[in-house]
Amino acid sequence: MNKPKVVSVKSADRVLDVLELLGRRSKPMAHTDIATALGIPKSSLTQLLRNLTGRGYLAYVPGPNTYALGPSVFALQRQGREGFDLVATARPILDKLTAATNESSSFNLYRDDHVERMCGVDSPQGLTYRMTVGTRYPLYSSSGGKAVLAALPAKERERYLGRVRIERRTEATVKSVAELRRELAKIGKEGIAYSRGEQTPGIVAIAAAVRRPDGYPVGALTVVTPSIRFDAALQALCIRALKAATSALERELQAGVTPAR
Repeated sequence: MNKPKVVSVKSADRVLDVLELLGRRSKPMAHTDIATALGIPKSSLTQLLRNLTGRGYLAYVPGPNTYALGPSVFALQRQGREGFDLVATARPILDKLTAATNESSSFNLYRDDHVERMCGVDSPQGLTYRMTVGTRYPLYSSSGGKAVLAALPAKERERYLGRVRIERRTEATVKSVAELRRELAKIGKEGIAYSRGEQTPGIVAIAAAVRRPDGYPVGALTVVTPSIRFDAALQALCIRALKAATSALERELQAGVTPAR
C-alpha cells in the first residue's frame, strides 16, 4: 500500500519547531538563539515570534529579551487533560443517574460555541433516546448548552450573545436573543435548564452545569426523555437526581481525582 504523501507547509513547520524547541529547553531563549538553533533567518522569525506572543503561545520577557512557552500552550494541555479526566470520572456517576431516573443521561463538554456529548448511558426502557458520543449541539438550543451559558461569567456570556446567529432547528427553538436572555436569567436562578423539543422534536432534556472549583462551567450533565413520558413527577425526580449527580462530579473536580487508566 502506498503511503499518503506528506505535504509540508514551511510556516506551520516553523511554528511547531519553535514550540518544540522551547518545550525541550529548561530556560527561555533569545531571538538570536532561536534563529541559530532552528536555522531560521532572523527577519523571518521576527513576525512569527510576534504572532505567537500575541496569541499567548509564547511569553516575552523584557530585559533579557527572551521567549518561553506562554499560557495558551498550557491552557490547551489543561483543557485536553481536563476533558479526558472528566469523562472517566463522569461515567459511574451517569450510571447512578440513569438508575435513579430510569432515563438516558450524558455528560457534555463545553467547547467553543457548542457542547459535545463525551459519554452517556442509555435508558433501559423500550422508548428511549440514544446517547451517541461525539454529537455536538449549539448552546442556545440544547439544555446542556443553556446550562453552560447561564453559568458563564457575564462578560463571556455577553460576547456569545453578541455574535450568535440563531437557527431554527425545530418549531420550538428559541426565536431571538432577547428570548434567550430571559430564559438564561431564569436558569441562573434555578440552576436547571430545559430543552423541550428545541433540538429534537418529541424529546425533553434537562441539564445542570458542572463547574470547576473556581466556578467556571466545564460542561453539563443531562437527563433526556421522550416528551410523552415527561410529567411533573418525573421532572421532580430528574431535578433531584441531576443536582445530586452534579454535586458528586464537582466534588471529584474539587478533590483533583485522576481516574485510573
